[in-house]
Amino acid sequence: MCPENPPHTAVLRAEVLELLAPAGRRLLMDCTVGLGGHAEALLDAAGTDSRLIGIDADEVNLARAKECLARFGTRVRLFRANFADAGEVLAEAGEAKADLLLADLGVASSQLDDAARGLSFQADGPLDMRLDRSCGRTAGDIVNTMPQDELADLIFAYGEERHSRRIARAIASARREKPIERTGELARIVSSAMPRTGRTRPRRGIHPATRTFQALRIAVNDELGSLERLLANLPDLLAPGARVGIISFHSLEDRPVKQAFSRLAGQGRARLLTKKPRCATVEEVAANPRSRSAKLRAMEWDR
Repeated sequence: MCPENPPHTAVLRAEVLELLAPAGRRLLMDCTVGLGGHAEALLDAAGTDSRLIGIDADEVNLARAKECLARFGTRVRLFRANFADAGEVLAEAGEAKADLLLADLGVASSQLDDAARGLSFQADGPLDMRLDRSCGRTAGDIVNTMPQDELADLIFAYGEERHSRRIARAIASARREKPIERTGELARIVSSAMPRTGRTRPRRGIHPATRTFQALRIAVNDELGSLERLLANLPDLLAPGARVGIISFHSLEDRPVKQAFSRLAGQGRARLLTKKPRCATVEEVAANPRSRSAKLRAMEWDR
């Protein structure tokens, strides 16, 4: 098992192995290798003739995955890249097509729990949110420079937050006093903008800043754009009979995956393996609460 403390458990592990059927498949591609949990399970199930290409934008994740997968030796090659660039990674690796492709779109617990990444309001940290910290604008850049109306539109579109106008107004007011630099500051500002009574107040148990933080993280990392490029490139990545699995964590991710798989199946180019997404069992959710929103869709490439 991967040497994590606490131990890392790959979400929907059993469902991934069942639907992607790795046994006997030669080239496996984990487009979001993370801490290596899924990759380890796939390699163990695929057999000793298999090899794996792992991709991640986070250099810390890659270092941990390298440790996790060290026992597989040269069967594993890891690349620092965005999963949208899977085709370029295949070419760099000297490979043509993958026999299995997996993408887990969730943020790793290690990233969420690291206050320095600024991904969570649970612990105060810099307002960063970049998964690849070598490039791109930060959440602080967006929060402090984006016009109020554009910020409201972003929070509504990527966070599905119905109070986006109130939140953007509160952020604009706060940043006129001084720049917003910490996750704790932003969480307090968002919370203060929420209605306290009535049917429109946030549901009990959900932090008021949850959807705003989601929206900013998606924008900072261009998560939906990257997913769109990966889905568009699937035909160029897959060998005949290859199986594909994509794990999403909210409707903004699940919807385009469902549409892309259904379109390919309707064209006669793929066979759906999941009419409805597979979700975590009650037992998995009890052991790993963050798995409760995970949805796995899978298909088999026929061309």
